[in-house]
Amino acid sequence: LLLEYVSDKIDAVTLAGKGTGGLEELKQNLKEDQAAYGFLRVIVGNDELSRRAKFVFITWIGPRVKVMRKAKISVHIADVKSVLKSFSVEIPASSLEDLDGEEVVTLVKKSMGANYDGQATK
Repeated sequence: LLLEYVSDKIDAVTLAGKGTGGLEELKQNLKEDQAAYGFLRVIVGNDELSRRAKFVFITWIGPRVKVMRKAKISVHIADVKSVLKSFSVEIPASSLEDLDGEEVVTLVKKSMGANYDGQATK
């Protein structure tokens, strides 16, 4: 799920995209001059019994976002979080390198508490 501002001068947020392509698809739709919010579903676990769906909330502030938009994000983020409430991890990102797939999965696993990935199942 990707939410973007309607324009630089309007503070309304609109649905800019949705999909099933995961983090890579989300990253392809982030723009350098745009601020946006992402809501990503991640499946983690090493077997059928430990697989869980967890959600990641991403605040994207592209490297070329205008100063006033950056300043308003700190106020608007609370409103967005009041709608997208259930997430395990929050990631602020200002470059695509901040959204490394392995690092995102690691953060989600850490948020789950106990990690049984090293154990074998019978």
